[in-house]
Amino acid sequence: MDLSTLLTPDAVKVMTDVSSKKRLIQSIAEIAETLIDVPAARIFEALQVREGLGPTSVGNGIALPHARLSEIDRVVGAFIRLERPIDFGAADRQPVDLVFVLLAPEDSGVDHLKALALVSRTLRDTALCAKLRANNDPATLYTLLTEVEVTQAA
Repeated sequence: MDLSTLLTPDAVKVMTDVSSKKRLIQSIAEIAETLIDVPAARIFEALQVREGLGPTSVGNGIALPHARLSEIDRVVGAFIRLERPIDFGAADRQPVDLVFVLLAPEDSGVDHLKALALVSRTLRDTALCAKLRANNDPATLYTLLTEVEVTQAA
């Protein structure tokens, strides 16, 4: 599994107008609706339920919201870079500006965990995160995210 199997170029966005966690999750649901053909309201609900269990922020300005949906048959990702960081309830109290969303089938135990581990490992790279934060072009962000695995694999 690599990021290019989880992420498509149209699933990478730069957002300028998000002011709260709830609004971000709504925007994520709207983006995901176009990727997986599941109603945004259903995606929003699943993400909110997961956030209710505890914030999915992992520190250093990064959040990994994720949810399981019975309506899909593969793990799908989306990446969002926020121009203005928002409070996401992170334990380190750092506002979030890099968000990698994962949506997985309800019965995808191992694949879901592998995808979360892959994204987490990738975004632990501080040099990569600096490059992501320095770019506003979704195509460049996609390339940065998907080329990192080629470099790491070599």
